[in-house]
Amino acid sequence: MRNIAIFASGSGSNAENIIRYFKNHPLVKVDSVWSNKKDAFALKRAEDLGVESHYFTKEEFSGSDWLIRELQRRDIELIVLAGFLVLVPPEFVDAFTILNIHPALLPNYGGKGMYGSRVHESVVNNKEKESGITIHLVNNEYDKGEPLLQVRCPVFPEDTPDTLASRIHELEYQYFPGAIEEFLNRK
Repeated sequence: MRNIAIFASGSGSNAENIIRYFKNHPLVKVDSVWSNKKDAFALKRAEDLGVESHYFTKEEFSGSDWLIRELQRRDIELIVLAGFLVLVPPEFVDAFTILNIHPALLPNYGGKGMYGSRVHESVVNNKEKESGITIHLVNNEYDKGEPLLQVRCPVFPEDTPDTLASRIHELEYQYFPGAIEEFLNRK
């Protein structure tokens, strides 16, 4: 069995979608969901779906090797960032393969502070003709890892950040779990 850990900071809709996708998978299991926020709804979603959920502090994430050891003990092969809003420390990048999803076509609209509605506001305000998602490997810089998949969608003149976000979320739900599976199949 190939074990995945999901890191999430917010509501966890992508985490839930990934958990459901792999629920009865013969080769891949979502072992656990982890968050840097005690009240992240992602933790509740995971528990409701029978997946262990855990909170960790800033110090446990970047100031000690406890979390790395715990994930290695669980035989985690892949960490998936699903709305995780913290730069991953270099020791995690060295210890694990990590995938992230970004709600824009990187390298555009990426980097520190570019997440969620901020991305969609920028895309709409700049009158872009298209946007989309980028699924990429994680390295030591925000949104600079090797892209594995980009999926595009139009940006319409009448779009608001909310209408664009809705289309982007649909792309995330449609493509992220399959991209994870395909990546694991190539490893």
